Amino acid sequence: MLNIVILAAGLGKRMQSDLPKVLHPLAGKPMLAHVLDNARQLNPDRIIVVVGHGADRVKTAFAGQPDLQFALQIPQQGTGHAVQQAASQLLEDGNAQDATLVLYGDVPLVQADTLQRLLQARGQGMAVLTETLADPTGYGRIVRNEHGQVVRIVEHKDASAAEHAIQEVNTGILVAPTGKLKDWLARINNNNAQGEYYLTDTVGLSVHDGLPVHAAQPSAPWETLGVNSRVQQAQLERNWQGEQARRLLEQGVTLADPARFDLRGSLVCGRDVYIDVGCVFEGNVELADGVRVGPHCVIKDALVGAGTHIEAFSHIQEAAIADQAHIGPYARLRPGANIGSQAHVGNFVEIKKSTLGQGSKANHLAYIGDAQVGARVNIGAGTITCNYDGVNKFPTIIEDDVFIGSDTQLVAPVTVGKGATLGAGTTLTKDAPAGQLTISRAAQTTIEGWVRPVKKS
Repeated sequence: MLNIVILAAGLGKRMQSDLPKVLHPLAGKPMLAHVLDNARQLNPDRIIVVVGHGADRVKTAFAGQPDLQFALQIPQQGTGHAVQQAASQLLEDGNAQDATLVLYGDVPLVQADTLQRLLQARGQGMAVLTETLADPTGYGRIVRNEHGQVVRIVEHKDASAAEHAIQEVNTGILVAPTGKLKDWLARINNNNAQGEYYLTDTVGLSVHDGLPVHAAQPSAPWETLGVNSRVQQAQLERNWQGEQARRLLEQGVTLADPARFDLRGSLVCGRDVYIDVGCVFEGNVELADGVRVGPHCVIKDALVGAGTHIEAFSHIQEAAIADQAHIGPYARLRPGANIGSQAHVGNFVEIKKSTLGQGSKANHLAYIGDAQVGARVNIGAGTITCNYDGVNKFPTIIEDDVFIGSDTQLVAPVTVGKGATLGAGTTLTKDAPAGQLTISRAAQTTIEGWVRPVKKS
């Protein structure tokens, strides 16, 4: 059986925040969520999150996830003490395959393939994830014997001058036989400079008991970077964004500048996709073949069809866009917007919970809400659907081949028949018949002799 224990009890004083450290975001979601995502790829039998500072907020943030168990660490007396709080919940079958993997809620980017390699490295014993650093200051050192075998880990504050020269360091992540780990946790003490119970002391106990300690290293150095301050949080954000950009580039996506790209979710791209600078992708986004996204767009939970162009500064959320459409610049597609093929949504046009049919156009300064717009419809500048009476929403139906003149208000519920024309400035309060011109305007009047008011001196 495989247990995964995630230590998430720390205060995070250097974050200067009331928010528990593991809830601070990285790429749009809490750091702890990243750890859980990678942990679940190992198909563990149990996941235990050790909470302490802000325990209720952490539990609330991950409520409704039935595979999670929680253990409380109060006060916080070190990493060994934290795992001790979870010991009673660890599952075991009583065989050599039982293992417990220890991860950290503020070390969010250890990838599943690295963790799988660590599990394989342990054999029948223990394995630690190590890193080789040019400057190992502050890290626990990996001490090996003359045969290159790991014999213990010494914390920086407790290390000798010779041990300070060691460049291989402990990341804190380890896997051990569950039964043995419980025994070792009961035997560690806090006789050290910090007065804490170190999880790393279990390495020396493993060697003492004749159980081998193996080591594995991550695929990339950024995987084991932790977050203890806002500076480190920002640095890790850019590291992760750079990695996501690299993966997209290798898949054939063109990024105008990989350093000015943010992915806060999942992005699936077809062939020959182009993404300009400053774009943010959130949730689950799919861009089909030949999509071009202009600079500084925000796209969240959207499907974009092949050959569609999205111009600069457009915002798209929970919308679907068919092939060969043209969106923006400065367009806003809100939840429920469904844009047909070859349709145009121009600058300062907002569409919400509406369908815009094939080849239809709303090119300037319009609002379309709760509407069904057919094919080949032209919506003039300044047109709005008046869908809300202050309490309820009402639908507008615009059938195929309708022409709507500029500055028109359609007071829902209302239907515009196929092929109808609405004259500019019309306020439509009743259905407009198919194939007819409908217009509502006050008669134009000129008042002779009228004098514009002037300020009194």
